[in-house]
Amino acid sequence: MQELHNEIHANVQEALQEDIGSGDLTAALIAENSSLAATVISRENGVLCGTQWFDACFRSLAVDTEIDWSMRDGDCINAGQQLCAIQGNARALLTAERSALNFLQLLSAVATQTRHYVDAIAGTGAVIVDTRKTVPSLRVAQKYAVKCGGGVNHRIGLYDGILIKENHIFAAGGIAAALQKAQALASGGVFIQIEVESLLQLRQAMTAGAKMVLLDNFSLVQLREAVAIVRRSGSEIVLEASGNITLDNVRQVAETGVDRISIGSLTKNVQAIDLSMRFMESANS
Repeated sequence: MQELHNEIHANVQEALQEDIGSGDLTAALIAENSSLAATVISRENGVLCGTQWFDACFRSLAVDTEIDWSMRDGDCINAGQQLCAIQGNARALLTAERSALNFLQLLSAVATQTRHYVDAIAGTGAVIVDTRKTVPSLRVAQKYAVKCGGGVNHRIGLYDGILIKENHIFAAGGIAAALQKAQALASGGVFIQIEVESLLQLRQAMTAGAKMVLLDNFSLVQLREAVAIVRRSGSEIVLEASGNITLDNVRQVAETGVDRISIGSLTKNVQAIDLSMRFMESANS
C-alpha cells in the first residue's frame, strides 16, 4: 500500500509540474481566498478508477479540499451519474482540474476495457492478463486499473520476472540453453516464462522443464492442440495465449482451454472515459 501511495505522489507531482510550470496564469484572475464547489459527472458507462490520483491532485495544492465520492474504484458507472462532489479553494480547484481528470479518465478507460474482456470470457476458467505495453511513468497506475477491471497483473518490469522471447532464445543459443540459464538466475520466487511460436517449440520447452509457456500468435486449432499436448503429458504447465486477440475472438481463445490470455491493448489502445467537472459557487464563499 505504501508503494502505491508513493507512486501516486510521484505521478501527481510530475503531472502538476508539467502543467503548472512557473505558475497558473489564468487562475491568478480569481481572488486568492475565494471558494468553489464542483461535481464530476460521467457522460458514458464504464468502470471507475483513479480516485486516489484525482484526490491527490487537488490536495497537493490545497490540503483542506473536501471530496465526497459516491462511487469507488472498480464500481460500474452510468452515463449521467454524479461520481463525486468537491469543495475548496477556487484557484486550487481550477489549477488541478485538468490533471485530476486526465488521471481519472485514463485509468477508468483501462479498467473499463479490462472489464469488457473479463466479462467476455466469464465462466471459461481463463484469466485476462496485462503486459508491459503501458504509458511511460504510469505503469503501476495502469496495472492498478487492470486489477480494478477484474484482470490479473503480470510482471511489473524486467526486474521481477523472466520472459524469454524469440530474440532471447536466438541470442542464448536455443530454447533449452535459454531455459537452463534462466533457471540458474531465478531466485526468490521469480517466475520464468518462455515464448514459443510452434507446437514443436512447445514440446522442446516442455522437455527443457518449462513451467509457464506463452503461445505467441497461435491459431485456435494450434491452441487446442497445445492444451491437449500438455494435458496428455500430465504436466501442470501454465499456458498463456497472446497475439491478435480482440473482443471478437477472446471468448473462442479462452474456450481452447488456455489458462491465461495476455492483451497489450488493455493499457496501450484505450480511449479516455468521458467525464465532466461542473463548477458552481461554494456555499462558503
